[in-house]
Amino acid sequence: MKTAIITGGAKGIGKSIVESLAKSNLNVVFSYNTSEKEAFELKNTLCSQGFSVYCIKADVTVRNDVKNLVNYTLNTFGNIDILINNAGISQTKLFQDITDSDWHSMLNTNLTSAFYTSQEVVSTMINNKSGCIINISSIWGITGAACETHYSVSKAGLDALTKSLAKELGPSNIRVNSIAPGYIQTDMNKNYSTSEINNIKNEIPLERLGNPIDVARCVAWLIEDEYTTGQVISINGGWII
Repeated sequence: MKTAIITGGAKGIGKSIVESLAKSNLNVVFSYNTSEKEAFELKNTLCSQGFSVYCIKADVTVRNDVKNLVNYTLNTFGNIDILINNAGISQTKLFQDITDSDWHSMLNTNLTSAFYTSQEVVSTMINNKSGCIINISSIWGITGAACETHYSVSKAGLDALTKSLAKELGPSNIRVNSIAPGYIQTDMNKNYSTSEINNIKNEIPLERLGNPIDVARCVAWLIEDEYTTGQVISINGGWII
């Protein structure tokens, strides 16, 4: 039975990934930071259905918290087969208004955390000559976004991390990929107005917004596929072609 770690798994895309992998009969350990209520509700619901799901509080911008998350997983299941770097934040701000704190918080949460988690699990994967790392990036890491410069930079960095690790870890049979969602209906995007959402829909060839399950399905495919690595796969309904 394979074991997966998912960071930021209590809500949104992370929650959908947790549910999908648990129902695929994987051992799932997911982290949360501030969303304790939602985390335990998710864990208890899935465990009551007979699935193997654990949650642990971890600030993934802190190396020791990441070590605790990884050690907890290894002590519980003895192995780590899959890492999903999903934890992230967003912020809309004019470039000239971005503070030092905004910049460092964005890069630490969206990029440095993936560096920490990947570095902590990779020795186990190398020893096993097998592993799968999936980074949840963003369409803005590909195209850039006005008023979201620091967010775009953090996601572009995550895609660069993906490609570099895919080259370095490929000889150890470890696959590393990014998923770059477009507009997905989550709390992260709840501040868009109705008119803004309608404008976005009009720009999308499929004429609808994405759902977290759309991303979770891609995660499941990348876990099963054995010959895809170093790719940035954008789940966006054709928003960018």
